[in-house]
Amino acid sequence: MNWIISANSKMYDHSSSFEHYGSIDWRQGNAKFEIGDTVYIYCTRPLMMLQYKCIVDRIDLNYSQIRDDKEYWIDEKEYFNSLDGKFMALRLIEQVSNTQMKLGNLKENGLKAAPQGPVKIKDENLLNYIETYFTDNYQIDFFPETVKEDEIEYEGAKKSVIVNKYERSSKARENAVNFHGLNCKICDLNFKEMYGEIGENFIHIHHLIPINEIGKNYKIDYKNDLIPVCPNCHAMLHRKLNGKEPTLEELKRMIKK
Repeated sequence: MNWIISANSKMYDHSSSFEHYGSIDWRQGNAKFEIGDTVYIYCTRPLMMLQYKCIVDRIDLNYSQIRDDKEYWIDEKEYFNSLDGKFMALRLIEQVSNTQMKLGNLKENGLKAAPQGPVKIKDENLLNYIETYFTDNYQIDFFPETVKEDEIEYEGAKKSVIVNKYERSSKARENAVNFHGLNCKICDLNFKEMYGEIGENFIHIHHLIPINEIGKNYKIDYKNDLIPVCPNCHAMLHRKLNGKEPTLEELKRMIKK
């Protein structure tokens, strides 16, 4: 069976929890989950998209049988409220950041509304759509800094390295957006305010430490390493003036002039 459940990152840091452990013990509620079921996790505002695919490894667990994840709860009161009832162990299989998984596209392909509680996927068209497009192969979320035809490099990293999740981790992107917001850190442009619904949740993410200086094992600090920028400012951050790329402050001063 296939399901969709929702996650609110303002209540629980599921992104970091998955990153650190690869699994989460999730409250079952009244839904009839079974071992082996596939569960897609819908991230609520500001992302409003499916981002995680999991497998149910265990069900009907009580509090004494699960991992204590208090450190990932944003609201301590909600943590204590979460301890009642039965839990299931969700093992992360795949994560993506793909606009095909946005709420609007899902609704156009059979999803009736934004998931609130567990939703069993009964519509074959919806399931086929999700299974087809639940991949990062359809887009690159981070701005490509360099593209060389002989080596095919993205953001300074060879194509053979791009599969490493530090490169364009949807977890890191989500955390950066949730922490910094959706306004460009250079010019303060907000795409929804400028363009309306079509610009909702759109922003580029800029690496303050160049990708070609990051090793495979480097763990991105989304608060200090990543910032949201509009495509224009992002492009200018990677232009060179007198052999050097401008800093954020230098680019801000250029705009003021």
